[in-house]
Amino acid sequence: MKYLLYIVLLTFTILTPLQSFSATDREQDIRDVVSAFVATRTAGMGWDVTIRRLTISNSLKLPEGDIDYEVVAPQQWGGWGNIGVTVLARIKDRVVRNITVNIDVEALADTVVALRQIEYGASIMATDLTVQKREITYNSHLAARKIDEIVGKKARTTLRANQPIRADQTEKIPLIKSGQMVTIIAENGVLKISVTGKANSSGAEGEIIRVQNLTSLKEIPAKVIDASTVQVAF
Repeated sequence: MKYLLYIVLLTFTILTPLQSFSATDREQDIRDVVSAFVATRTAGMGWDVTIRRLTISNSLKLPEGDIDYEVVAPQQWGGWGNIGVTVLARIKDRVVRNITVNIDVEALADTVVALRQIEYGASIMATDLTVQKREITYNSHLAARKIDEIVGKKARTTLRANQPIRADQTEKIPLIKSGQMVTIIAENGVLKISVTGKANSSGAEGEIIRVQNLTSLKEIPAKVIDASTVQVAF
């Protein structure tokens, strides 16, 4: 009986070091792979990206030798905030471990910010705006990046001071208003025709509005050229 116990203990003593020797801690590999994935996912966006926290849930004792890693993240992930990803560790196309990694990504981007409160319907001037580095959030990732995108438009809602401005919170100021008289021009490179018409809808430069040809009384779509001229193609 004593002899049998000795054999069992001896076997355990010998195998344990061998098992430990055959597995290595790949934590730094996982950190590098996830960091590279985040960098690739946010490349070309013009953001300053930093991983604030990276937490690995699983033990990282993996076999020695060459391991291929694949990071799997939700397709809709925008590249910032808290997210859980899965790292698949493969040896010769065989998955040997699924590793759960939680990351918190900070992303800073140039953002157009209101210097003062801009009331609903007010025209927006360059002096009302500034560009600041702001952390990307649920709404601010839609914010305008350049002042030129906002200047000359009007506020569709009250814009609060020190807050990012989204493009959908502004709109172009109409050059032509519904009911006004306009000049309708049509040209094809050879012939140019000009007739008088009436705008049946309002529109800013470049927008398509409905106009009525006062000669034929037909209503047609036309592009706003300036404050009194629209153009149709024929």
